[in-house]
This record gives sequence, C-alpha cells and structure tokens, in this order.
Amino acid sequence: MKLRYFIPAFIALLGAMLVSCSDDDKITLLDEIQVSRSYVAIDKEGGSTSIIVTAKDAWSFDDIEKIPSWLTITPQQGGAGETEVTFKADAALNGRNADLTISCAGRKQHIKVLQGLSEIKTATCAEVAAGNEGMTYRVTGAVNNIYNLEYGNFYINDGTGNLQIYGTLNKSGKEKGFPIADWGIEEGDIITVEGPLKFYNGAAELEKVTVIKLVKSLLKVESIDPENATIPLEGGNVTVNLTSKGNGVSVEIPEAAKSWLSISNITGGSNPTVTFHAGANAGGDRSAEVTFKTSNGSQESAVTATIKQTGAIVAATVAEFLAAAEDNTQYRLTGVIQKVTKASSGDFTLRDYSGEVAIYHMGAQGEFESLGLKEGDIVTIVGKRGSFNGNPQMSKGGVYESHIPVTDISIAEFLTKPDDKNVYYRVSGIIESIDNPTYGNLYLTDGSNSLYVYGCYPGYGATGDNRKNWIATAGIEVEDELTMIGYKDTFNDKIELCGGIYFSHSKGE
Repeated sequence: MKLRYFIPAFIALLGAMLVSCSDDDKITLLDEIQVSRSYVAIDKEGGSTSIIVTAKDAWSFDDIEKIPSWLTITPQQGGAGETEVTFKADAALNGRNADLTISCAGRKQHIKVLQGLSEIKTATCAEVAAGNEGMTYRVTGAVNNIYNLEYGNFYINDGTGNLQIYGTLNKSGKEKGFPIADWGIEEGDIITVEGPLKFYNGAAELEKVTVIKLVKSLLKVESIDPENATIPLEGGNVTVNLTSKGNGVSVEIPEAAKSWLSISNITGGSNPTVTFHAGANAGGDRSAEVTFKTSNGSQESAVTATIKQTGAIVAATVAEFLAAAEDNTQYRLTGVIQKVTKASSGDFTLRDYSGEVAIYHMGAQGEFESLGLKEGDIVTIVGKRGSFNGNPQMSKGGVYESHIPVTDISIAEFLTKPDDKNVYYRVSGIIESIDNPTYGNLYLTDGSNSLYVYGCYPGYGATGDNRKNWIATAGIEVEDELTMIGYKDTFNDKIELCGGIYFSHSKGE
C-alpha cells in the first residue's frame, strides 16, 4: 500500500481503539454484538477488506438503502455466532467515507469505512457541475437565494453558473447550527466554501460545506415597497430600497422581462432607491429577477430582487392545461377527484372530459382532509403547470376554490331521493340496455331496481359534440358495470340520473 493511502488507514485503526458505540459502552465490550475492527480502510485504487462480526442474535446493517452506491457489503445481515463481512469498493477519484451502524438485540455498533485520502480541488461553479461525485471542491462565488437558515442552504454564482450549497457548518463545525446568522452571510457576499460534491436529480450540490472566507457585499437590499414586491394586475410600481458602500448603482432587467417591466425612477447616494413600473397584465402571473451592481474600484458586488406581477387566471380544460408551458401562469381547473394518492398532503388525480392530471400538494398540509374532500367529489382548483420526471402535474401550491360533494348511493336509495339539480350522487350498476349510443342514454340495474341514465358523457364539463359517442370510444357494452355521477330529476314520470358524468366501468362476465 502506498504511504499516502496508508496514513488514513493507520489513523482509522488507531481511532478504533478509542471510539465508543454509545456514551457508556466501548465497542469491544458490548455483549450483544462485537466487531473485530470498527474502522475499515480500503485502498484508493480499489479492493476489499473483511471484519468479523460476533453476535448473540440476528443482526443487520441499519438503513441498508442508504449505504453509498460505491460500497458493496457482503453480507448485510446475519445470525448468532461469527460472520465474516466483506467491504468492497472500486478505485476512487478522491477520498471518501461512510458512517454505518449494525443493530443487534436493541444495541448498535458503529463502523467507519474510509477509502483513500481526500484531496481538495479549486474550481468554478461550472467545473463543479461537471465534476466527479464524492470529490471535494473549493469554490468562490456571490451568495444568492438563501432558502434555509437552520441548515445553511443557498446558491452561489461566480459568473460561470449557479451552484447549490446544501448545508453549511457553523463556526463550531456543527451541522444544523443556524450557520447563516453565525457567519453573518447575506445575499451579495462573496464566499469561499469547500465540501464534497453530490448530484441530486441530476443537479450538482456541495454538501455540509466549510466556510473558508467571507467578503461582505458593498450592496444590500434593505426593503421593498410593497413588501411582497408584487405589482397588481392593473399595473403599478414597486420600489427597492438599498444601502451602498460603492460608487453608484447600476440596474439590469432580464431581456425577457423588458417588454413589461421598466425603471421609472432611480436615486443615488448611500441609500439609493430604484422604482420599477409595469402596465396592465392581460396574461398570467409573471416575474423577473432584477440585478443591482456597484463597485468601489477594488471590489464589485451584486444583489438581486424578484419583481412580480399578478396575472389573470386562465380557465382551462385538463387537456389545455397539459399542453401549456411551464411558467407562472395560473390556471383554473374543474373536474372529478378520480383517485386520492395522499390525502394528508393534498395529492390526487383530477379528471374532466378531456383528460386527467396529477395534483401535487394542494393547499396546506391537512387542508384536503379538513375540507372533507374525497374520491368522486367535483373540485375547482387554481395553480401552475409543472412536471415531475417528465410527467405533467399541477405544481405544489395549488389553491382550492370550491367543490361539490358527491355522495355514494345505491340505485334503490337514489330512487327515493327528491329531485335536486344541486345535489350530486355516485351510482353503480349493471347495464341492462343502451337506449341511445350516441349520447349514452341507458338503463342500470342492481338486480331488483332499474335506473335510467340520461347521458353518459366522457367526464365533467363535456358540451356539444364532446358529449357524443363516449359509449363506443370507451368500449362500454351491455352487462358491463358502470359508475356514473349526476343529480336526480324526473321527466314524464320517469326518474333519471342526469348530468352524465362518467366515472369508470368494468367489463361484464
């Protein structure tokens, strides 16, 4: 083994003599489970090494799904007695490690796996984004978009791109220690950090970084009037109040926003103000991230602010929503709750006559349940077009507007209800006959009672030609079991289920 690779292994083995499994028990003194070594060293060039696990009962590694992909452990669980456990890894571009625990009879044994010696590479944000996972990088950039104070999550930009910092150690080297306040980090500061690279859903991020250097910004956004930086639908102004230690302030509006956003006034001095103006908005919600810059000759600083304008809400069918672009436009959808994925989070599938779409996290946690929403209800919701893994959805933050409750009921019960076009029911039965295949007029039966369904249409909202020929399109036939949503009415002494909202069907035997 080369000397530079041997050093961390030697330190690891020395640490094994001192480390403890808990506050009271040294690793080698646990009765339930013992390991021949609590530190496992693997050469950076790749290879394997083994330890002996001695247990008095069944044991297994905790959080098996969280064992890093670069590390292979065989076996990952075992029974009473002695078991040889092998740790294997391919060659590493940089040093890496893993903290593992084994559980047995309610006790935990800690194991540290080390491979190679960490090297730190200085890089740009773009170079990090194209870098190797597990490598430790040092990068310098301007702080922007601080979004978690407790863990210290934010982005930095060095002109080559944005890089996410996912977790920052505070001045004591601790995680989750409110490092933003501890270090005094503000947007616009120039910061140098170092930490290991990880990719999450294809995006690069440095995790649990150490702050190496912090240069305070010459420029700071003190306040925005109005506070939410939102211009109303009919148009208006937003004023950004700054403090500056530089020589003057320049303002940059993104090219895509110049058609609707302009500067109406700007003042100088140490407390400059910039007022933005937008005219009436005939489209959906829109926003622009504007940039303010200053310099004192030896240092340049930049900060940003997001200016928003409320837009009109576009009433749309599900099909129109699915075909829309992913932007800030707000859409109003109405349809039937076809399937509830997770009630507590407000996750469900919405369906109208034109198609169906996933709704992700409607409203606040628990709002879906508190409203009493359920499968079959007709709901109206407003939100933005988004996607997940390429699949369209209404993004998190959709707002509930209203709903029509739909009651599950038998044919026999439906026949006894009073006529009321404002009360909706969901009824199931076997198709006895189809009276009009074009519009889907048919008879349902429960074996003892018959119910006339006046129209079986593709779903909520169907009008005109969209109501026609659903029976043939869906392959609905006599003896199929059909579930419909509608209200009770009577015509020429015949009780009818009207409204024609198809919900589902299954083939008869």
